[in-house]
Amino acid sequence: MATPALSVCRFFLPLRDPRRHHRRKHLLIDIVVIALCAVISGADDWQQVVAFGRGRRDWLKTFLRLPHGIPSHDTFERVFDRLDPAAFQACFQRWIEVLARQLQLRHIAIDGKTLRGSRNGPKGWKALHLVSAWATDCQLSLGQVAVDVKSNEITAIPQLLQLLDLHGALVTIDAMGCQTEIAKTVIDGGGDYVFTVKDNQPHLLEDISACVSRMLEADGKGVGYEIWETEERGHGRHESRLYLIIPDPEGIRNKEAWANLTVVGMCVCERGVQGAYSEETHYFMGSRRMSAQAYGQALRGHWGIENNLHWQLDVTFAEDGNRVQRRHGAQNLALLRRLALTLLKRHGGKESMACKRYMAALDSAFLEEILVAGCNSGKV
Repeated sequence: MATPALSVCRFFLPLRDPRRHHRRKHLLIDIVVIALCAVISGADDWQQVVAFGRGRRDWLKTFLRLPHGIPSHDTFERVFDRLDPAAFQACFQRWIEVLARQLQLRHIAIDGKTLRGSRNGPKGWKALHLVSAWATDCQLSLGQVAVDVKSNEITAIPQLLQLLDLHGALVTIDAMGCQTEIAKTVIDGGGDYVFTVKDNQPHLLEDISACVSRMLEADGKGVGYEIWETEERGHGRHESRLYLIIPDPEGIRNKEAWANLTVVGMCVCERGVQGAYSEETHYFMGSRRMSAQAYGQALRGHWGIENNLHWQLDVTFAEDGNRVQRRHGAQNLALLRRLALTLLKRHGGKESMACKRYMAALDSAFLEEILVAGCNSGKV
């Protein structure tokens, strides 16, 4: 197989074909590569994947064998539904490991997103919920684990963390993942954590709130603490945030159950939009000894997974409206979307994601640039 166009696709060569030998009319690597190229170029379902393949058949034949032409949409659907998502993701992880050696993954955000269109009431299928890892500094999708409902994130997060190289990374997770076992998994993996603390850990929330209150009442006397404040204005909106951290907190029940718990803190956010003001207070905890500014930046940076991954998947890739419902097929197509998004982000052009997809649909040379960018080293 050739070459620049397959710079990323070679990582899928070890993938085991789930079909019987006498039913393999089309090569598995051909099916995977066509699907990936099609998703990059704007395809959102198997029919559109086939339309792309037929329209780009001459170009595809320059690096794929295509012994029986372009597969039908039924073939794509059957193959991706039979592919083991764990094996498919293992190929994805091999590519990620190559990139990770080139890039320093300093901050990893973990969050979940529901594939709303994957629900099928008559068959009793609930919408799949995907828990994803996102390297905020590098704009890189690191992996995903699927569960049936959002409440199962607690079991999915440790599975996802086991897939990742956490050494030296700061892992941020919202309140759903604020669990002692998850904290231990992060620390055992060589990373550090920052967890948002809410009502699902009532004693912990109460203790952190009391710790902050004692510090404020004493006006900081005898208590080490640090504050960092930010202010943003624009488009008729005004936001100010105050981050307060207390190292080595006292009065936290069962503190020893939280691996390397080092800091607790509070964030007070005030918002003003067209004369209407609101205030919210959030609490958090962390294992890394660092400044209030570093904690504030990590907590703000966590929402990059919403803006740069989840929002792009819904708006640019129309993931929320995708109607692929077969369990493995929906997971594998979701992974293709994340791979496509990562490749598009790694391309150096300044165009929007939607514009890059359109350009890839029009120009095979531009599509090759995107594929080649997947294995280029350097800054993302």
